[in-house]
Amino acid sequence: MTNTVTTETNEQKTWGGGNEPMGASYGKLMMWFFILSDALTFSGFLAAYGFSRFKFIETWPLPDEVFNHFPFLHGQNVPMLYVALMTFILIFSSVTMVLAVDAGHHLNKGKVAIYMFLTIIGGLIFLGSQAWEWKNFIHGEYGAIETKGGSILQFVDKNGNRVALEKFAATLPEEREHLSRDKGRWFMEESSLPTYSVAEVQAGFKSHPDLLIRTEKITSKKHKTVLSRVESEKMLANAEYVVEGANLIRNEYGQKLFANFFFFITGFHGFHVFTGVLINIIIFFNVLLGTYDKRKSYEMVEKVGLYWHFVDLVWVFVFTFFYLV
Repeated sequence: MTNTVTTETNEQKTWGGGNEPMGASYGKLMMWFFILSDALTFSGFLAAYGFSRFKFIETWPLPDEVFNHFPFLHGQNVPMLYVALMTFILIFSSVTMVLAVDAGHHLNKGKVAIYMFLTIIGGLIFLGSQAWEWKNFIHGEYGAIETKGGSILQFVDKNGNRVALEKFAATLPEEREHLSRDKGRWFMEESSLPTYSVAEVQAGFKSHPDLLIRTEKITSKKHKTVLSRVESEKMLANAEYVVEGANLIRNEYGQKLFANFFFFITGFHGFHVFTGVLINIIIFFNVLLGTYDKRKSYEMVEKVGLYWHFVDLVWVFVFTFFYLV
């Protein structure tokens, strides 16, 4: 009986929470385990993106042409500038989180509240910016044509500048009906009708002899291939769909997988940021209520800080591999 009691006492000393591996509490240790597992998940996603891009490198969209919008600068080509601003805001929110954790170590409730509030504002701005970027990506700017073989055809002038469909598409006296399952076969359905029909684009192209077609194939100088007028007319004869913007089925920017990875990876990261903002808000109100002052510990701020730094670090990798490389 005595040996049994001694064994239980030893077990309680070992596993009862008294020991802190590497000086980390149970809560922080579990947060590190979560971060490690989530890091492996994001690594798998980015690796899949890298393999797909390498496989379709000749038709992969150029990020400088896709992410070239900036609020209130309509019509101006400013590639990657808005994404860089988003990245700066998110990294700056990590700085304010560090300051909040440091203030917590000094039990300074006022400063913790201020820096937590700034962190929350930074996260909300990032989420709003990402939503704005998604809107532009989904709606598109120029439009394109998808051929029967699945190739994407874009339109340019004689100087190689992109031309939007609205600039040249003709208006024909034709009736178009939105295709849905109750009006066709079960596997034939359209999310919405494009602004122009294939016939209107073809007619408009024919009446503008200065227009050329640019394919999705990238040259050795990292430019899209521009066809001659004769080649352009031959390619346009195989047109099947008018594509405006991007979704999980069609993509005016080029390879369809690009849009799939964009929505999935940035959406998954955005969900992490959204979750982090919610947790930060909860912690922020607990700080205002004096919860951690009563505990004489701001460890909860430090734990949520670990998560927020991880989310910021993941975005640095997403920004590097998805937008820059």
